[in-house]
Amino acid sequence: FGDTAIPSWSQLSCESYFTFPCLGPPASPAPPKPRSHPRDKWSKKMDFLLSVIGFAVDLGNVWRFPYICYQNGGGAFLIPYTLMAVFGGVPLFYMELALGQFHRTGAIPIWKRICPIFKGIGFAICIIGLYVSFYYNTIIAWALYYFYSSFSGTLPWASCDNPWNTPDCTNYFGKSNVTWTNFSRSPAEEFYTRKVLEIQKSGGLYDIGGIRWQLLLCLFLIFTIVYFSLWKGVKTSGKVVWVTATLPYVVLLILLIRGATLPGAWRGVVFYLRPDWGKLLSTAVWVDAAAQIFFSLGPGFGVLLALASYNHFHNNCYRDALVTSAVNCLTSFLSGFVIFTVLGYMAEMRDVEVEDVARDKGPSLLFITYPEAIANMVGSTFFAIIFFLMMITLGLDSTFGGLEAVITAVMDEYPQVLAGRRELFVLGLITVCFLGSLSTLTYGGAYVVKLLEEFGAGCSILAVVLLETIAVSWFYGIQRFSHDVKAMLGFTPGLFWKLCWVAISPALLAFIVISSLLDQPPLSLFDYEYPEWSISVGFLIGASSFICIPLYMVYKLVWTPGSLKQVRSRVDTPRPATDTQNPAGESPDGGSQVLPKPRGSVPPAGDLDSERPQYTSC
Repeated sequence: FGDTAIPSWSQLSCESYFTFPCLGPPASPAPPKPRSHPRDKWSKKMDFLLSVIGFAVDLGNVWRFPYICYQNGGGAFLIPYTLMAVFGGVPLFYMELALGQFHRTGAIPIWKRICPIFKGIGFAICIIGLYVSFYYNTIIAWALYYFYSSFSGTLPWASCDNPWNTPDCTNYFGKSNVTWTNFSRSPAEEFYTRKVLEIQKSGGLYDIGGIRWQLLLCLFLIFTIVYFSLWKGVKTSGKVVWVTATLPYVVLLILLIRGATLPGAWRGVVFYLRPDWGKLLSTAVWVDAAAQIFFSLGPGFGVLLALASYNHFHNNCYRDALVTSAVNCLTSFLSGFVIFTVLGYMAEMRDVEVEDVARDKGPSLLFITYPEAIANMVGSTFFAIIFFLMMITLGLDSTFGGLEAVITAVMDEYPQVLAGRRELFVLGLITVCFLGSLSTLTYGGAYVVKLLEEFGAGCSILAVVLLETIAVSWFYGIQRFSHDVKAMLGFTPGLFWKLCWVAISPALLAFIVISSLLDQPPLSLFDYEYPEWSISVGFLIGASSFICIPLYMVYKLVWTPGSLKQVRSRVDTPRPATDTQNPAGESPDGGSQVLPKPRGSVPPAGDLDSERPQYTSC
């Protein structure tokens, strides 16, 4: 063997060298694979933090949290929300950041190193990411349409004197003796439904009609921005988020100050925070709290894995998880004040209760209720421009993260084909997303958006997170994962984190999934009730992503040669990292290559690096 170092038998993994276990020594080790381009890294630590914050803080923080909070007991809701964050959301957020940083690869190939039979989780994550991109970017396109329409002396949703208005249009601002009935429609509502969406030209999902060319153009501009932000990787997206992740906080502060000075603002704040302790006895409140924190922080979408994979190996991802999670939750809480000061103002103007004004939820809160209040403020044009600019930047950040998860996962899975071709692959992915969004740009596109929002990333993503947690904690092993964290950070996660990963977080996720499946309220939008067949289509959409997991398990068990015992050993055992997965021999901290040593891997000759733990067994 000359000068080649010979590993001891305790280092050898029989599975690494033999078709069948333990038949004898290998003739010779396989030659090393050629190395490719070095993996990108974040230029600055703040690039990574802003990217994570930008992904986690999205439009849902502005429209979903305030509505869920007042609906589920006001200030009392903060108790289950905080508990679910501490015991569920933050531990999984921390886990994903640590996994991505240690293994330095995307959501698909990472399972080769954790538990190969669960590789279908990676494919499911990518499909869910595509479904989200089909509808989420359309919502940003609506915001861009509003942004363009705001550049006028008088906002087009400020009066009932427009061609799209109906006799039911009622403008009560600045007028006396105006009666608001159940049939009344505000100018902002009719602008949204009859001008932006033109939903009156659709008969429902049976007849969604043609494509709105104005929205098509807006969506094209959105995807153009997304492409040029992602085409070069984290080097470009890390710079863009300095604007898109920070601007919303400036705008939120301006809107909060303006809202606090409006008449009746205090009524909205009281309504927002007034505790209803009896609500805590309802199971639905705890389900809503858990669902809100999981969807808000975003574990399971593969984004945290992808973004953390470009970190330096010894980056303190534990501190990052705590900081970014706290920022996300505080932003949701702050957004509630921004929204409800304005709702209190509207209730004062209508001379009704805040509860009667706060019935809108989801996109309607951002495209009807808030614009209606803005239209009647002094300086309405300015506030409309900055509000919709904030919405665009909030949405773009999340789109960057969601698509980066898909890009990183696929490129890391097929490096031989896609290495050096990122620009072309991103262009192809953006084209697929654009074409998949066309149905949401029709006259009935809002119905499609609602269907995809409910089923594209509902129970399916929660089930994916549940299986991911089980695979890491129970199959990969909590002790092995803790050793990985210690190799990066220099300390082992405490007992609290281990308990959350092994038992508490999976139990919460299982509770949410089961509760969501058992309680399916009728789906409606505006005055349209979704037909039964559309609900079945929705379930098929949700199942189409999750089905990748059992299908891949069956494929792996059927096509792997050997006896059942040997097959189980192979599909459950992590594989050693390859040079194509950690390219160019560049270590995460900038030195020589540092590869993870899963159980059974053999260190290459002359490998003196011991930063990552080595597992030995046969």
